Amino acid sequence: MTPQQADTHGGARVYFAPMRSQKKRSMVQRAGDLLLRAGLADAVADGDLVAVKLHFGEQGNTGFVHPVYLREVVRRIRDTGGKPFLTDANTLYRGERANAVDHLACAVHNGFGFATVDAPLIIADGLDGREAVDVPVAGRHFDSVRIGSAAIHADAMVVVTHVKGHEATGFGGALKNVGMGLGSRSAKQRMHADFRPEVTPAECTACGRCVRWCPVDAIAIGPDRVAVVDYERCYGCGECVAACPYGAIATQWKTDATSIQEKIVEHVAGALSGKDGKVVYLSFVTAVSPDCDCWSFSDAPIVPDLGVLASDDIVAIEQASYDLVTGATGLAGSRGEGMKAGDDKFASITGVDGTRAIAYAEEMGLGTRGYELVTVD
Repeated sequence: MTPQQADTHGGARVYFAPMRSQKKRSMVQRAGDLLLRAGLADAVADGDLVAVKLHFGEQGNTGFVHPVYLREVVRRIRDTGGKPFLTDANTLYRGERANAVDHLACAVHNGFGFATVDAPLIIADGLDGREAVDVPVAGRHFDSVRIGSAAIHADAMVVVTHVKGHEATGFGGALKNVGMGLGSRSAKQRMHADFRPEVTPAECTACGRCVRWCPVDAIAIGPDRVAVVDYERCYGCGECVAACPYGAIATQWKTDATSIQEKIVEHVAGALSGKDGKVVYLSFVTAVSPDCDCWSFSDAPIVPDLGVLASDDIVAIEQASYDLVTGATGLAGSRGEGMKAGDDKFASITGVDGTRAIAYAEEMGLGTRGYELVTVD
């Protein structure tokens, strides 16, 4: 066991189905079984509305979890009496998933239609990223966070994660899937930067949407018919970025790796608030790319496909995911080539220590880094 793992008398249980099945059982079936071992039946009560949090992938990307697995997740939830729906929040960047119309079209393009997954798709923060709930948190960066309303109002949640690297956070696992993934568009802005909105006059049409949506009346249309920001009033919520349909208010991306990881975790705390014992996690340590699935391509996997993990502890499953990749050998022809078992693949490739989020999540009481890895066929 690694230093983070617990003995059989302590820590959280993380169930692991390796890629090879000695009994020649389908990984689809085994992934569903993992959910039951991790406590799905206890987390979902009869009639519960269950949010299945996933990443629908960008068009051209192939790293996201295949829809056939989501169909199995949906089936297992229905078997418990729950009413599942697939969900994710809109992106901050202006790609294929910045509003619900494009987001749903992208999801269907990637195979997540009702006929495939047997469940409806609901974008968590609504049509344009502003249907969100302010949730109080006790963090070092925020005292409240804005989470997509569909996720907040759901009774329970199953978090399905594709484990990968990430250029800004070093590592993208369940914490990033929940925190960044369920944060509204303005919340994503606040996570990515200490926000100071900047208006590009040539792009501004003076439509006034930013004025109407600013919660502190910090924006006005100036005499030259361009939006003007009062920085004495502005507190960096990012609503103006989400509100502007023309991209006239610049998205700020600059932040440091430690801050963004901690901000993500504080949004995790908000997303999980009120759902004690009502969330189960399923993480796929397969096709582990060095980059986020938000890109319109997928780079070569850096390690072999390792398997699938499940737990009711988000910190434990995150640590176990990280440890599995660290313990693997880098694949030839990938950015992990030449790396040995024990090398931190994510830090070596991205230059970012992605473990700060895991440590901070434990500090915030979201779970434990100590775990018992239980291998099952």
